[in-house]
Amino acid sequence: MPFAATVPAWKVTADQARAAARGVPKIAAELRRHRGADLIAIRKDGRWVVQSFTPGKQRKQIVEVYVDPYSGRVTEAWTGFQVAWGMARGYPGAFGRSVNSPWIWVTLCVLFVVPFVDPRRPLRMLHLDLLMLVGFSVSLAFFNDANLGISVPLSAISLAYLAARLAAIGLRRNPRPAEPLRLLIPWRALGALTLFLLGLRVGLNMTDGNIIDVGYSGVIGADKLVHGRDLYGAFPTDNAQGDTYGPLLYLAYVPFELVWPWVGRWNDLPAAHAASAAFDLACVLLLFLIGRRIRGTELGVVLAYAWVAFPFTIYATNSGTNDALPAALVLAAIYAASRPFARGAFGMAAGLTKFAPLVLLPLLATHDLRRGARAGPLLRFTLGAAIVFAFAAALVLTKTDPRTFWDRTIGFQASREAPFSVWGYYGGGWEVAQRAVQAALVVFAVAVAFVPRRDDLVGLAALAGAILVGAQLAATYWFYLYLVWAVPLALIAFLGRLPAAQTAPVTSPAWGPRTAAEAARAPQPASAAGSG
Repeated sequence: MPFAATVPAWKVTADQARAAARGVPKIAAELRRHRGADLIAIRKDGRWVVQSFTPGKQRKQIVEVYVDPYSGRVTEAWTGFQVAWGMARGYPGAFGRSVNSPWIWVTLCVLFVVPFVDPRRPLRMLHLDLLMLVGFSVSLAFFNDANLGISVPLSAISLAYLAARLAAIGLRRNPRPAEPLRLLIPWRALGALTLFLLGLRVGLNMTDGNIIDVGYSGVIGADKLVHGRDLYGAFPTDNAQGDTYGPLLYLAYVPFELVWPWVGRWNDLPAAHAASAAFDLACVLLLFLIGRRIRGTELGVVLAYAWVAFPFTIYATNSGTNDALPAALVLAAIYAASRPFARGAFGMAAGLTKFAPLVLLPLLATHDLRRGARAGPLLRFTLGAAIVFAFAAALVLTKTDPRTFWDRTIGFQASREAPFSVWGYYGGGWEVAQRAVQAALVVFAVAVAFVPRRDDLVGLAALAGAILVGAQLAATYWFYLYLVWAVPLALIAFLGRLPAAQTAPVTSPAWGPRTAAEAARAPQPASAAGSG
């Protein structure tokens, strides 16, 4: 007769668990602030979970305490935002797993900055720009320590700097001559390091990476498309809000889900691992192609290296997220700058994965226009965007009504709250300021379509980056993974700037020479390959 496993009897009673919770100073203070709130103790996951809710009809949980059932020791005690938001509690490896190790993270930060240090001029703007990008790591460190009071304002400061700096680069029509990019490490050596870091991130993704709900959503949506089921309004309970993204995001997962089909539960999800790695590699390739188009193979290698060395990009892939997908599609639109149809198609596709890139459409639409120019480029851009939009709409409307689609996606995201932005953390008192930032974003995103601006690939990338960072700065729901949307554009803007004598317009300048004599004196593209 087999012996049944015996579970030791709990030595701590529910009353003792509640008493232990009351003994925690911050829990006692929270209970004093909410008179009439009682403590309840429930058995869950092999421990006592002590909770308290505000009295009245609209109850809100205010504390959560975990008590060991054998020793009576309080193992965790949470108040405020961290009651509802488990991701704000600093659990080790919740995002990125081993990438958060100081040995890996700090090494990547060093590798990201050191090749671009110019000892002869230590106070160059490029140094500050790169340090501000790496500076998001300080905010993340406080987030990982569950200290939102410091992590939130630090991230907001870094976002504001990034938006302002990119806008300044993009709006400068006649940039001052910039010093050539001086590398402390030869670019061919950076190419070898790029291959090594690519292998590292792919290996970590496959062996150590986790899949958060974002990646899980992509696999579920792909399974629904493959089997012809409703895409919106019927996601499983373990990811009930997973249908909040654009239809093309789920479509991008279909090839991977066909190879590694979803088994109906949140398991290791190899399709999500593979998709995340593929989206990341697409960004590497497109940065190389864009850099080569701007200034040759050297810059292409440098941009690809900067992406793989920047720690937040491997943070995203090792979390199994898909934020590199809209980034890759925006990069494809930048690369197709001289082809209005393709630029419109890629720009709309980026916006129909995660909706933030939709704010780039005015900028992308008017990139190759000038006063008095024919409407042909704009019509071709509109046609490309319209075809992609119609295709995405067909994916949705064959199974879902428009109201359900809106409520599950943009409607849900517009009302989504989180304590990781200044607006979510500090609450309603900042509502007027947030509305002002949102209005400024809309005005800027529309205005850059018409005002004079730098009209090469660097300028286009800089303004697109400024708009995407502004969208993150204006949103209530923000997280570090979203940096991936704008980082490649910032790298192009910071590392791709050239002396004026070497810079050729990508297309006809927005406000070009008005006379034949001025046109003859204007710089011309060196070759057709460099004009695109």
